[in-house]
Amino acid sequence: MHRVYNFSAGPAVLPEEVLREAAEEMLDYKGTGMSVMEMSHRSAAFDEIIQTAEQDLRDLMGIPDNYKVLFLQGGASQQFAAVPMNLMKNGVADYIVTGQWAKKAYQEAQKYGKAVKIATSEDKTFSYIPDCSDLPIDDDADYVYICENNTIYGTKFKTLPNTKGKPLVADVSSCFLSEPVDVTKYAVIYGGVQKNVGPAGVVIAIIREDMIPEKPPVENTPTMLAWKTQADAGSLYNTPPCYGIYICGKVFQWIKKMGGLEAMQKHNIAKAKVLYDFLDESKLFKGTVRKEDRSLMNVPFVTGDKELDAKFVKEATAAGFVNLKGHRTVGGMRASIYNAMPIEGVEKLVEFMRKFEAENA
Repeated sequence: MHRVYNFSAGPAVLPEEVLREAAEEMLDYKGTGMSVMEMSHRSAAFDEIIQTAEQDLRDLMGIPDNYKVLFLQGGASQQFAAVPMNLMKNGVADYIVTGQWAKKAYQEAQKYGKAVKIATSEDKTFSYIPDCSDLPIDDDADYVYICENNTIYGTKFKTLPNTKGKPLVADVSSCFLSEPVDVTKYAVIYGGVQKNVGPAGVVIAIIREDMIPEKPPVENTPTMLAWKTQADAGSLYNTPPCYGIYICGKVFQWIKKMGGLEAMQKHNIAKAKVLYDFLDESKLFKGTVRKEDRSLMNVPFVTGDKELDAKFVKEATAAGFVNLKGHRTVGGMRASIYNAMPIEGVEKLVEFMRKFEAENA
């Protein structure tokens, strides 16, 4: 069997142990005589899968009882519309724009009310997190929105913004389950799972119950995008992404086995340090993010020479380090080092980078 070191930003690397378990159960899940892919979402077997997955996630994150956990479809991008549709009672929302996805969420919200950009880091290609300690929060704002970890640009909020009492909504797609989190600081947390939790096709939304309106304030909100529809049906209003939820459940159990979110954070800090320490000493490669705002999950870096960047990506791919090409808006390279990336994968990448530098500097 040939396995590469996959540094993709998403869909991304999954724990090998989880993949092996899924492979063993592919044809016959626990004596049912069928695959989870073939199983009715109304069956007792699947009910156990989704209930166990939810409880394991609640355990990992310490999710209070007054928060609903929804397993949805449409990716994080569909929640760009669902958030304002469900929350814009006053028709006003404040957005902190720190990357491409926060920008898209902000633009989507403008369709449903007055979305206000109260802070941004666009002036320096989203390479830092702006000061959010004293923001011009609108008195009528229904919520304040952030993308907590910016996959493309490799930045992360280390301190949550001062929302001055307004509900905080966070897209956590690329830092989901990478570290402990105080769920009570958020009104809504949601994220696509394809980066750190499971296969593409599932978005998990954790919503405080008082934020779920009886009727969405935005007229003609589609039934499927009304959070109450999904909450009342326990994520089973229609056929959910059953197999994706099953894999997410296995990943939750893997994280528990590894020691929970505290252990994950320790593992991720150690991994990121290996790469950042090298970038800080390298004469050829340079990180693109302000040090205090660096993500543990996504590490963009450049040589400063486009041809040399392309050569590096090509040679790295041939050596088994794949999906290192950076996003077009940043250029260069990006290593996404999510929970399932072993530390030896980062160590071997750095070893390869040292060799490349010696040959090309």
